[in-house]
Amino acid sequence: MKIEKLHKLFLQSNGIATDTRILKSAQLFFALKGENFDGNKFVDQALEKGAGYVVLDDPEFLKNDKCILVSDVLETLQQLASYHRKYLGIPILAITGSNGKTTSKELINLVLSRKFNTVATAGNLNNHIGVPLSLLSMNSTTEFGIIEMGANHAKEIERLCGIAQPDYGYITNFGKAHLEGFGSIEGVVKAKSELYEYVKAQGKLLFLNADDPIQQNHVSYKNTFSFGTSGNADVVVEYKDNLQTAEVIQQDIVYKSTLTGSYNSRNIAAAICIGLYFKIPAEEIANAIACYNAQNNRSQIVKLGAITLLMDAYNANPTSMTAALESFHKYPAENKTVILGDMFELGETSAKEHQEIVNLVETMNFNRVFLVGSNFNNSKCQNEKMKKFENFSRLAEEVKKTNFGNSYILVKGSRGMALERILDVLE
Repeated sequence: MKIEKLHKLFLQSNGIATDTRILKSAQLFFALKGENFDGNKFVDQALEKGAGYVVLDDPEFLKNDKCILVSDVLETLQQLASYHRKYLGIPILAITGSNGKTTSKELINLVLSRKFNTVATAGNLNNHIGVPLSLLSMNSTTEFGIIEMGANHAKEIERLCGIAQPDYGYITNFGKAHLEGFGSIEGVVKAKSELYEYVKAQGKLLFLNADDPIQQNHVSYKNTFSFGTSGNADVVVEYKDNLQTAEVIQQDIVYKSTLTGSYNSRNIAAAICIGLYFKIPAEEIANAIACYNAQNNRSQIVKLGAITLLMDAYNANPTSMTAALESFHKYPAENKTVILGDMFELGETSAKEHQEIVNLVETMNFNRVFLVGSNFNNSKCQNEKMKKFENFSRLAEEVKKTNFGNSYILVKGSRGMALERILDVLE
């Protein structure tokens, strides 16, 4: 079936489903395959639940004229999304980076929604499946699309750009994330920069952090709009690094937020910059930023009696963990505890990167430091205030018998450590 005909069926449908457990009547079911599942095996179930059509790539599971056989289901989903993006013809902003992608996306979406009917990537559906699904969630009422792009290998951002065809691009930063896949920080820079290279090749616009020396390499490109602390930026901002929540000053306007971590000031500044570019009044931008409530353990402040937790446990890499520690070190509080979990996907550099974090923490005067996970457990530390635990259970035992008093606790670790479980231990 040609993609044009499939698109017509899509427009008449109730949307896309890739999981029969949440499939709705009249949706198109795409029988995707993964390492541990084969969507083709759920064709019968999809039809029984009322799927309008089923797109599959294994002829063994063909049932009736509601089954559309293609050579590759994933490739067809991506082609459909790209066709739909052209059909809608709306502006698309693509966001990538090592840290802060999702927070930046949420802030920018809140700001732009003050003027446009926006659709943004839901959660972190930012990969080769999530990006097509995000595009296909847009319809004729959508005026602006915001697409988050994630990657852990080279050429993935380039591939996602080919699908989403962004008119605008923004990279939050370049950090030590997914080194196992990228090989080095140079590999990270090259891979993330695939977004800027695509946008430049199309003659579209780049949003730049003018304070980032790597992004400064793109200032010679004429179609840019930047923010930063120097007078050379299009939007000049000022940051305050010793506050309980992140805020930004721009032309005597203070943009306040509920986000913990001074590093989030850059995410706020990006939202201000992009909002001003699209002629959204500063007061509207400030209101949008103030309304954002962090969720999902991303820069989230959680109160538990006398304890205040700075929950930044959704994910971690050496760059984001360093930023969180440096911010917490300046945090205006006396009784401060740090709970750090292992950082994943660092490959051969893992031991070195964990040791460097330990060395950094030893230079900071925290009241207590709890390190959990096999990598941190194998590190060397001299500070008697630092305790190491091989797993979460051992950590939980120590936390239960610790009197934290009136204190602030930073919680930071990779997703696989699931450090949000500490909330149940403390309650």
